[in-house]
Amino acid sequence: MKLQQQQCDRRCSKENHAMNHTSSNSQASTLHSFSRKTDGGCKSHKTAESAESATTAELSTAENKEFTELWRTSESISRHRRNQSQYSVIVGGATAFETQGDFGGEQLNVTKISERGKKQRKNWTLMWSVLKSDQLLFYKDRQQITALKPDGRTDVVQLWGAVIEWITEKSSRKNVFQITTNTGSEYLIQVDNFSTANKWYDAIKRAIDSSTKADFHLRRSNSTENLHRHRSLPGYGSTSTNTKPCNLGHRRSINMFSSSKLKHSSSDITDKNGVKNRLRKFISRRPSIKTLQEKGLIKDRVFGCKLSTLCEREGTIVPKFIRMCLDAVDKRGLEVDGIYRVSGNLATIQKLRFIIDQEEQLDLDQHQWDDVHVITGALKMFFRELPEPLFPFSFFQLFVDVIKIKDSKQKVQALKKLIHELPRVNQETMKLLFTHLNRVLEFSKKNLMSTQGMAIVFGPTLMWPELDGGNMAVNMVFQNQVVELVLRESPEIFNPDRK
Repeated sequence: MKLQQQQCDRRCSKENHAMNHTSSNSQASTLHSFSRKTDGGCKSHKTAESAESATTAELSTAENKEFTELWRTSESISRHRRNQSQYSVIVGGATAFETQGDFGGEQLNVTKISERGKKQRKNWTLMWSVLKSDQLLFYKDRQQITALKPDGRTDVVQLWGAVIEWITEKSSRKNVFQITTNTGSEYLIQVDNFSTANKWYDAIKRAIDSSTKADFHLRRSNSTENLHRHRSLPGYGSTSTNTKPCNLGHRRSINMFSSSKLKHSSSDITDKNGVKNRLRKFISRRPSIKTLQEKGLIKDRVFGCKLSTLCEREGTIVPKFIRMCLDAVDKRGLEVDGIYRVSGNLATIQKLRFIIDQEEQLDLDQHQWDDVHVITGALKMFFRELPEPLFPFSFFQLFVDVIKIKDSKQKVQALKKLIHELPRVNQETMKLLFTHLNRVLEFSKKNLMSTQGMAIVFGPTLMWPELDGGNMAVNMVFQNQVVELVLRESPEIFNPDRK
C-alpha cells in the first residue's frame, strides 16, 4: 500500500508540472487522463466531489428559475392593477365629459366685464361661439372654427367651477345671462331671441355641472388609488415574526387623513348648497326698489338715467339740467375761446355731477362754477352716459342712409322727416340743443369754433351704434356728418314756418 501511494504521488507531481505549460484545453484533457490512471480510491473521491457540485448547480439553477417566475408574475399583477385603476379613472372621466358634444357655431353678443376680479369696460361684440365639454370658445370669424388652430380662438372660458345666472341690472338689453369663472372673470352673453338664449343657457349649465362632477369623481378616484397602492406595498399587514410590528397609530392617522379628505369634498358641496339657499332667501326677502325709494334710501339719479324716464319724473319735455347748462353758457360762454372743445377740470365736473345726482339745490352762478368749461364738460358727460343716445339706436342706420343721399334737397327733406319721427322728448331736446349751438357758432370769430369742429365734438356724444362690431372709424365719420348736417339745416328742420 505504501509503494502504491508513493507511485501515485509521483504521477501527480509529473502531471502538475505538465499542466503549468499547456493551455486551458490541454489542462482539461490531462485531468481527464489523470482521473483514469489513478486508483479506485482517488477516482471515487473525485466522482463524489463532481456529483456534489453538479447537484448544487442544479439546485441553484432551479431556485433562480423559480425566483424569476415569481418576480415576473408579481410584476405583471401589479402592472395589471395599475393599468386597471388608471383605465377606470380615465374611462370614468371620459364618460362624464363625452356625454356633452360640441355645441354651437352660432353668433352671440359677448362682452367681458371683469378679468380676475378687475372690472373692464363693457364692449359688446358679435362672436361665433362653440361649446365644448368644459370650455366655451369665442371666434371672430366663422372660418376660424373649422381651421382647428389654437391661435384662432379670441377667448376661452373655462367652465369648471363656473356659475351661470340670468341678469337684468348689468345691461339694458334683453335675454342677458352672466358666466362667472372660478378665477373671478365675468362674461355677459346676449341673444335677441329668447328661445336661442334659453337653449344656450341650458347647454352651458349642463356643461358646467358635468365638468364639475367629473372633476370631483376624478379626484376621489385618485385618492382611492393612492390608498390601494399604499396597501399593496411589501410588508403592509404582514404577520411575519421577522418583520417589525406595524405602527397602528400611524396607520390610523393615514386612514383618518384619507377619509377626512373625502368627507371634506362632500362637505364643500353641502356648504355651497347651503350658501346658495341662504342667498336665495335673502334676495327674496329684500325690499323692492320702490320701497327703498319711498324711504329715501335710494334716490333716482340724473346721470345715466333714460331720457324719457327723467323727463317723466321731472314732469318736463327737456331735462332741467340741460336747460340749466345751456342758460349758463348763453350768459357767459358764447365768446369763450374753444367753448365745448376745451375740457374742464375733471374733479370739479365730478363734484357738479354728485350734486345733481343727490338732487341738491344747484346755482351755477356761484363762484365755484366760474369756469364755463366745467359746465360744458358736465353737459357732454350727461349725454355720453345716457343708456340710449339722443339719436336712438333704432334710428342710427336710418340717419346713415340719409347721409348717403346725393341730392341735397332730398337729403334735407329726408333728415327733416326722420327727426320728426323721433320721440317727443328726443325731438324737443335736440331742438333746444342745436338752436343753442347755432347761437354759439354766431360768435365763431371770437370763440374760434366752426360747424365742422362742433360736429367733431358732439358727433360721438349724441350718436353711436348699439353694437360695437362694426368699423369704429367709419361710424365716427357718419356720426360727425349727421351732426354737421343737422347743425347746418336746423333752422329749416326745427322752424318749418320760417321763410
